[in-house]
Amino acid sequence: MRPALRAAKLVIWGARTHGGPAFAECRLTACLTTSSRQSFRNEEWRRLGLGATQEGQSAPSLNRLMFVQTGFGCDQHGDRRADGATAAAVRACRNAIEFNSIPGMIDHVPGGRKNMLINVKLGVPEGYSVDLDQIRATFPYGRLLPVEIVTGGLTYGCGRVVSELGDVDDLAVIVVAAVSIGYHDPTDSSKEHKKFDTRDGH
Repeated sequence: MRPALRAAKLVIWGARTHGGPAFAECRLTACLTTSSRQSFRNEEWRRLGLGATQEGQSAPSLNRLMFVQTGFGCDQHGDRRADGATAAAVRACRNAIEFNSIPGMIDHVPGGRKNMLINVKLGVPEGYSVDLDQIRATFPYGRLLPVEIVTGGLTYGCGRVVSELGDVDDLAVIVVAAVSIGYHDPTDSSKEHKKFDTRDGH
């Protein structure tokens, strides 16, 4: 049985004495969706022929910046030796992009959204790994530039240990993400995006 399902069964058992059916339904939804929603989205995008491509070190620079989004992701459970901070990093990227709609990319990026460049910077607690393939799979289209990982984020004791989810301690991991999107203008030799003053014309 998958860990999420085992945890869900434990929650239902606890609900019999701590809140009844409504409580059980709410907690069950939380257990099942935190780990499965992302994989569902990724599979759905693959089925539809969507998904960002991974660019190498020779990728063009993002010198036309159009949109910057930030996000926060927390993971309280799992085997850190195997999973590192991947779940928290994926959630941070999702948090950055999931409340936005950018239909104008089709018209304003030369070549359409398939040529949209994505730059991801992650603040990850020192010593924690991130599966970059899962980060790439978070984005439905565009060209993902090499992900930049810096020391950041946070770890803390959440006070809960769920061995069925792979916990060996109560350590929780937080990752923060900055997701920038735009495109490369070959007529501009600059490798960095332009910085604008808040006063128009300055």
